[in-house]
Amino acid sequence: MTRSSFILSNLLILLFVASCSRTASVNPANESVPPAGPGVSSEKLVKAAVQPVEMPVNGSAEATVQVTVQNGYHINANPASYPYLIPTELTIPETEGVSVNYTYYPNPLIKKFSFAEEPLRVYEGETPIRVALQAAETAAKGQRSLAATLRIQACDDQVCYPPGSIAVAIPVLIK
Repeated sequence: MTRSSFILSNLLILLFVASCSRTASVNPANESVPPAGPGVSSEKLVKAAVQPVEMPVNGSAEATVQVTVQNGYHINANPASYPYLIPTELTIPETEGVSVNYTYYPNPLIKKFSFAEEPLRVYEGETPIRVALQAAETAAKGQRSLAATLRIQACDDQVCYPPGSIAVAIPVLIK
């Protein structure tokens, strides 16, 4: 192998390795995005928090699930831009004495990404999902926890991670 072909092959290997490795990218707000690596999942990039809710027997109240997406990432809105995208979805199964009247998903951001031809509807940062709850006339008074599931798929500006689910407990006091 000649010296020039040795240098050229090493240069090509170096370019290949550099193009395959992820480095931190920058989001539009000029904040550093942590590099994705092993163990990165939608569940690790998205958090959900809920404040306690109080409502009278045969009354209603609104619960808010505050979804927080790590800087530099987004989740698909509900509804998602395309049928093949996983929308953000909060599900609360039927619970004795408490029912869900509706779930309100906020207006999405419309953003263009290099991997999509058309802009996509997404949520970034802090996103509130509101749920209208109804206590039945026969609901027992007292504290309870409504088990909910938040289905999400986190993406950055280049790749989407496997969809995941986050367990959410909504504390409800029926007076």
